[in-house]
Amino acid sequence: VQLQASGGGLVQPGGSLRLSCAASGFTLDDYAIGWVRQAPGKGREGVSCISSTTGTTYYADSVKGRFTISKDNAKNTVYLQMNSLKPDDTAVYYCAADLDIRTVVAGTSDYWGQGTLVTVSS
Repeated sequence: VQLQASGGGLVQPGGSLRLSCAASGFTLDDYAIGWVRQAPGKGREGVSCISSTTGTTYYADSVKGRFTISKDNAKNTVYLQMNSLKPDDTAVYYCAADLDIRTVVAGTSDYWGQGTLVTVSS
C-alpha cells in the first residue's frame, strides 16, 4: 500500500493550491481516504475525507467552505482543492486511508503517505 502526495508549496494569503494523492496497492472503491495536517508545534487535525462507496465527505469546521475534496476512482487519486488560504492553514498535509472513515477523520488511520508542506505567507 502506498500513498503519494504532491502539490504543496508557498502561497500568499487568499491564494489557492490543489493537493493530489495517488494510491496504489488498494482501490479507493474499498477505502476511505482523506487529508490530515499537522502544523508546527500542534497535533494532527483531520482536515477532510471522502468515503469509499457513497462519496460522503467530511470537513473540519476550520476549512468548511474553503476546501473541497474529490476523488477519481479510475485514477485511484484523491484531490484537495484549497481556496482562500490563511496563514493558519500552514502545515504538513498527509494523505491517509483506511477501511474505517472514522479513523481517517481522527487522524489514526492505518495507511499514510509522506507529507507535503503547505506554507501560507506573504
